[in-house]
Amino acid sequence: MATIEVPCRYCNSLLVYKHGYARSGEPRYRCRECLRSFQHTYRYEGNKPETPEKIVEMAMNGSGVRDTSRVLKVSITTVIAHLKKIRTGKSQSITDTRGDGAP
Repeated sequence: MATIEVPCRYCNSLLVYKHGYARSGEPRYRCRECLRSFQHTYRYEGNKPETPEKIVEMAMNGSGVRDTSRVLKVSITTVIAHLKKIRTGKSQSITDTRGDGAP
C-alpha cells in the first residue's frame, strides 16, 4: 500500500489527516496546525487555488464578468465574489499605508 504525503495548502505543514469525503467523492484533509480542511484536488474550477489570480488578471486586462466566467468555466457569482474579496482587501491596505487614518 502506497502512502502519499499531502502538505497543507495553507501553511505547508505535513501534519495532515483524512477528514472524510466531499460530495464529489474526493477525500478531504484537515491540518492539525492551522485547523483548516481542504481537498488535494478539486473538480470544480472555482475551488482551485489559482482561479482567484486568473480572475483578477482578466479583470485588470478589461474582461467583463460574463466573459471571465465563460473563459474560466465558473459561475458569474463566483467571479463577483472573488472580485469583491479583492476590492475590500485592497481598500483596507490603502488606509493602512497612509498612516493618517483618512479613508
